Amino acid sequence: MNWQGMNKRKFPRANYRCLLRVKRENREEAIETHTENIGVGGICVIIKTEFDLFSKVSLEIILDQDKDPIFCEGKIVWVVKKRPVVDSGEYEYDIGIEFLNMSDMDNHKIDEVVEKILGGQA
Repeated sequence: MNWQGMNKRKFPRANYRCLLRVKRENREEAIETHTENIGVGGICVIIKTEFDLFSKVSLEIILDQDKDPIFCEGKIVWVVKKRPVVDSGEYEYDIGIEFLNMSDMDNHKIDEVVEKILGGQA
């Protein structure tokens, strides 16, 4: 399968919803959300907090409740401000996060999830 033809990303992404905790540099509180999609290179999330482009974050990714979480660093590589949530005046942000400093073992866990999901799409 030619992934480049399907997807301009370096690594394919799979639509996969899992729990994610994002913590900004120099902040104690973590923001909890869910992934929209995931790939070996990074994730996409929709979140109600604005992040600065190219800022660094700490991530905790819970692929499966029965397995240990993945901990790594990330970098915000794109941010799209979306329309306000139904008359609330609050905006949501579609954010792309590139993984940094992820262990080979954790990288393999994500690769397995992506392959399982995309395997039937060949």
